[in-house]
Amino acid sequence: MPFSTWTGSNESHNEVSSNSNDASSEGRNLSESLEETTSEIKNILGDNDDFMIHPFHVFGQHPAVLFYFSDMTDHAVINNTLLRPLKYGPLHLDVSDLPRHALMDTLMKDTLYHSEGYSERKIRVLTDNLLRGQSVVAIEGLDEAIIIDTRKITQRSIEQPATEQVIRGAREGFIETLGTNISLLRYRLQTPDFRVKSMEIGTKTKSKVAVCYMDGITNPGIVNEVNKRLDAIEIDAVLDSGYLEQFIEDNHWSPFPQIQYTERPDKVVANLLEGRVAILVDGSPLALIAPTVFSQFYQTVEDYTERFLLMSAIRLSRLVALIFSLVFPSLYVAIISFNPELIPTEFAVAVAGGRAGVPFPAMVEVLVIEISMEVLREATIRLPQQVGGALSIVGVLVIGQAAVSAGFASPITIVIIALTTIGSFATPAYNAALALRLLRFPLIILAGIFGLYGVMVGIILIANHLLSLKSFGVPYLSPFVPGNFQGMRDLLTRGPLWKMKNRPSFLQPLNTSRLGDQMKEQVDHSSTNIMNPVQPNDEKGR
Repeated sequence: MPFSTWTGSNESHNEVSSNSNDASSEGRNLSESLEETTSEIKNILGDNDDFMIHPFHVFGQHPAVLFYFSDMTDHAVINNTLLRPLKYGPLHLDVSDLPRHALMDTLMKDTLYHSEGYSERKIRVLTDNLLRGQSVVAIEGLDEAIIIDTRKITQRSIEQPATEQVIRGAREGFIETLGTNISLLRYRLQTPDFRVKSMEIGTKTKSKVAVCYMDGITNPGIVNEVNKRLDAIEIDAVLDSGYLEQFIEDNHWSPFPQIQYTERPDKVVANLLEGRVAILVDGSPLALIAPTVFSQFYQTVEDYTERFLLMSAIRLSRLVALIFSLVFPSLYVAIISFNPELIPTEFAVAVAGGRAGVPFPAMVEVLVIEISMEVLREATIRLPQQVGGALSIVGVLVIGQAAVSAGFASPITIVIIALTTIGSFATPAYNAALALRLLRFPLIILAGIFGLYGVMVGIILIANHLLSLKSFGVPYLSPFVPGNFQGMRDLLTRGPLWKMKNRPSFLQPLNTSRLGDQMKEQVDHSSTNIMNPVQPNDEKGR
């Protein structure tokens, strides 16, 4: 098993069970000897300067040891809610002659001031919790120890998402802590139907992974498939949600992303309410959303927060920019090289004049400029923010103008590449824009060799590949193929919210309707007389 589910010593608490490869060590129980317990825990965790072993006496009588990692725990919690009550005991009980068999029950129910304390016998479970920042109290003569949640990890505050621009919507994004991210979802989904199932992946990192879905909406088959694919992962470390994405996607060789990632809680909630599943990883600020269709990558949250007429026009322009970023350079190469008669004569003469001193064919010229733009874009991303902006301006103005002046490239080629680059920037999803940027190069080569026939063959191959893709059993081009009229209202344009009554049918949700029965009355206000309302008493008086 690559991971195990969160189980606990009582039904109300979930605790990480062991996934060690050493079966004997995993199943070994705690010894009643405090010295043997201390020695075994030290052997497992090794010699670390930040690992604290604090001996003391429970109620001043029973020898005990407190284990914790000093850099991962809250010392105020340890001192005030753990050591203080354990040393002095409860004021309402006489613990001087307390029998040993009743000691653990007294500690758990009457002594500790912490709501998240529980007992455990497995050595491996104790060490796993110590590595996560919990504290463990072992007592002489007892074959079980107490685990107390004292974890305190420094984390950044909730800020506006860095990877997604927010125009209209919540200005808060996920952070690296899993508990905080789940709380952001629960803040927006205050319903008992919201489900969170936790698990552990990674033999070394033991990263906590949460699978979130809506009970009564999400198809159980999708949830089971997500859990099945996660369960099959065997890896020593999961440092980001991108690790899981590469393991659970359907087609590993496709350039197109089959799982969407986002930093926005409101976007995750919207997808959960449609019947999708969200996957969150402790330590990663990006949540995965599955299943995913291609249309999601050129849609934004702002499409639904503004009026539908305006956002439909903007979505169409975004789609045009997406198509431009894919085929514009290849069409230019094909027409210039093979079919110049397709453009007006005046424009053809201007293009020929601009290319008069260029020593390369159109295909080579475009490829060189495209590769230069990709290198410049990558350099801009990797440089510090203070320098990156200046480099992009210098690269576009100086290098572009110098290339034209030196006869290395024609002005029309620079314009075409600039429009293509702007079109790729208009695609909201970075991973989808990257796939289209990479596919430009084989299309340019096909256009340079075969002309417009090569462009058409390339587009047909890309379309055929998209038709063959699936994301967790859902066709990638849904709802366009297979066609669904209700779903097409939210494909190229954005239909009115009151017209999109049903959830996406390709997700096969258990509850298909998201609008109430009084939908027409909710939006039909034309008959309302605001200035002269009719009072019920006036009707009776008449």
